[in-house]
Amino acid sequence: MSSATATRTHGPARAEGHAHDARAHAAPGAAVHLTRRGRALLLVALVAMLYAAFAVGRANTEAAVTVEAAPALVQTTVQRGDTLWAVARRIAPDRDPRPVVEQLRRLNDLPTAGLQVGQQLLLPAAA
Repeated sequence: MSSATATRTHGPARAEGHAHDARAHAAPGAAVHLTRRGRALLLVALVAMLYAAFAVGRANTEAAVTVEAAPALVQTTVQRGDTLWAVARRIAPDRDPRPVVEQLRRLNDLPTAGLQVGQQLLLPAAA
């Protein structure tokens, strides 16, 4: 009978270990080799990113197209006894007059709420 010594190795064989170590410590800029599954996954990821980019671009384009039109304006002349409050209540009787007064001040570039007889005011046509 012959005597044979059996050795157990734990992990990959020595030759394979060197190849693995060489790949793990590859120089920067070394080529990357993708498997078929890796290439397919990369392709799916690129297509998904392109789809998302076009979807966002299209949503932004649609948002830019829906520009709100400027409100139609009517010009009126201030009469004796008119105040911004009275004008606001006249043009928007169902609304709180405070925001309407503020809108009239901004629209007519008025520093105060005081009005002069004969002064021209711009009013929203449909308040």
